[in-house]
Amino acid sequence: MTPVADTHSKLFGYILWLFGFTGSHRFYYGRPVSGTIYFFTFGLFLIGWIIDLFLIPSMDRQADLRFESGRIDYNLAWLLLVFLGFFGIHRFYMGKWLTGILYLLTGGLIGLGVLYDFWTLNSQISELNRLGRPA
Repeated sequence: MTPVADTHSKLFGYILWLFGFTGSHRFYYGRPVSGTIYFFTFGLFLIGWIIDLFLIPSMDRQADLRFESGRIDYNLAWLLLVFLGFFGIHRFYMGKWLTGILYLLTGGLIGLGVLYDFWTLNSQISELNRLGRPA
C-alpha cells in the first residue's frame, strides 16, 4: 500500500478555521461550494463553523487523498493567496508569471481572478505537481 502524501496541514486548516465563518478553511480543503455558502451565511450562522472544528481532521485526510503532492506546496500557495492574492504572488510562486504580472497590475483582475483561484487553486497545484514542471 502506497503511503498518502500530506498535501494539506491540519495546523494551517485550523488557522484558517479561525476565519472560517468566511469559508476559508473549506476552500483550502477543496470544498468551494460549501466555502461559498459559508462566506454568504457567516459560517452557516456560526453553527457550521463550530461543527467544522471537529470535521477538520476528516477534511484534511480527504484532501491528502484527493490532491497530488509535488514541487508546489499547497500550504505556501494558500498562504500567499489568502494574504497576497490581489498582488498575484501565489501565481508567481506556481510559475505562472504572465498571470502573476496581470494580477499585480490589476488587483487580481479586480478581485475576480482571486475568487477564481479560491475555487480552483488546489486543482491548479495538483495539475502542476502531476506534470512535475511549472506552468
